[in-house]
Amino acid sequence: MISATSRGEAIIKKPEKIYLDNPNMFKVLCQTPDIGTLRESFFSGIVCNAEHSITASKKGDFIIDEKYTIEVGGKSKSFKQTSVPLEGIKDMDNSYVVADDMEVGSGNKIPLYLFGFLY
Repeated sequence: MISATSRGEAIIKKPEKIYLDNPNMFKVLCQTPDIGTLRESFFSGIVCNAEHSITASKKGDFIIDEKYTIEVGGKSKSFKQTSVPLEGIKDMDNSYVVADDMEVGSGNKIPLYLFGFLY
């Protein structure tokens, strides 16, 4: 369960995002799993397993260690595209796009598979 960044009583509210701990379970439980959910589930599971803090973000998908804003997507994902329309992460400090289907990163765009090495 991924909660939004909050303080006080807001912490006990319902989580912002809920993922399966093991993305392989999507193949068992869903006929056609959503690729975006698979990517986010893989990323969040690996980051949590590596003992980093992860929260939901209003401008990207996640905030890691209260410092890094992450947007997860495919190789065509850019810094202008986010889950919130008209709000990109390109002008934010410490913002990264974690992209699937690419072998080599460039600038603040990192291949998703590299996070698997944190396991």
